[in-house]
Amino acid sequence: MTAVSTAADLQAGNAAWVARRQASVARAIGFAHPLFASRAENAHLWDVEGRRYIDFIAGIAVCNTGHNHPRIVQAVAAQLGRFCHTSFQVVGYDSYVELAERLCAAAPGPGAKKAFFMSTGAEAVENAVKVARYATGRSAVVAFEGAFHGRTLLGMALTGKVAPYKAGFGPMLPDVFHVPYPSVAHGISMDDALYALQRLFKFQVDPQRVAALIVEPVQGEGGYIPAPEGFLAALRRVCDAHGILLIADEIQTGIGRTGRLFAVEHAGVAPDLICLAKGLGGGTPISGVVGRADVIDALPPGALGSTYAGSPLATAAALAVLDVIEQEGLLARATAIGRRMRSALQQLAERHRSISDVRGIGAMTGLELSVGGDIHQPATDLAAAVKTAAADRGLLVLTCGNSNNIIRLMPALTMEDATVDEGMDILADALRAAGA
Repeated sequence: MTAVSTAADLQAGNAAWVARRQASVARAIGFAHPLFASRAENAHLWDVEGRRYIDFIAGIAVCNTGHNHPRIVQAVAAQLGRFCHTSFQVVGYDSYVELAERLCAAAPGPGAKKAFFMSTGAEAVENAVKVARYATGRSAVVAFEGAFHGRTLLGMALTGKVAPYKAGFGPMLPDVFHVPYPSVAHGISMDDALYALQRLFKFQVDPQRVAALIVEPVQGEGGYIPAPEGFLAALRRVCDAHGILLIADEIQTGIGRTGRLFAVEHAGVAPDLICLAKGLGGGTPISGVVGRADVIDALPPGALGSTYAGSPLATAAALAVLDVIEQEGLLARATAIGRRMRSALQQLAERHRSISDVRGIGAMTGLELSVGGDIHQPATDLAAAVKTAAADRGLLVLTCGNSNNIIRLMPALTMEDATVDEGMDILADALRAAGA
């Protein structure tokens, strides 16, 4: 078998590639759609059989600037013509420093900021916790039920969902605690969540031993649940009262996804550390942590780093991503796309009893499906059927939530209104076909 796929290989079709995947790729790697891509452009993707799909997934909220944006392609090609790797901790390069400067200037809150880069979201989370522990001299970390912070050893300990992320991998790392995340639709108020945090400090862990509290401004895998108004500010006050560092996991919400560069800007809150990934690289692998300079610089030289972290290709791409977001007005566009989608979904909710909630912020929208509209009876099978029916009709979506009963929509911020509307029409047809 040749190492590089030929034109004949690609013409073999999706089924042939699925069979080859099953024979050689670990089955633990998920596979939402039995398709193989041949090319993609902006908000569209074509499979190896030549079929076009409207992409409401964007590589799991990675391609915020669309697939193959010309500015990003040009930036990566130009950098590749110079060099593709030195390892920044061995020989530096300008794009790493320039990207750090831009993120530090944009990060919310007073005082000096610093940043560093890694390759994956899980790495950003793990290193933010490392920073917090070292800077505070404390060990414990508080996270939320339903949260997703990665599949690495610390990441899955922080993640607030057992199957499939924790089951069979125990014991988890110690000194990680979870409290409920507020969701009014599911009967968990902001006061309930804050009371649970008080009980945690009273009965399980001394707050003076807690290094950090990590929170997603909008829970992603947990069900596309935006933090209610006032919740992040309340967490900021709790952290300040006990000397705890507040870490915002903006891996999915950051870089324009919610209509602001950082989702915490909606709440007017300045975390001590912000974790970024996904949309930052426009499709290239990069993650980062940006935050208080005094906290990050508490660590000695050599305590942070990785061979490929903040690679020249990815930092060049990330600078182009920030340029595109600013110059093409994609923050406003994210807000407009989200409103358009949720307006269409609200109309669908009037016709389908199984739609129990429509929620989101910016271009990050969740459609919850429940049995008979009872939000306490998740319609997991129905959500899977809608996902499949949508793909059969040329629309790619994903599910999420603690019961995988939420259809999540995370399109490119460059998507045109006509494509949004076409996709929503397909989703409406998929709901009917699945019997929603």
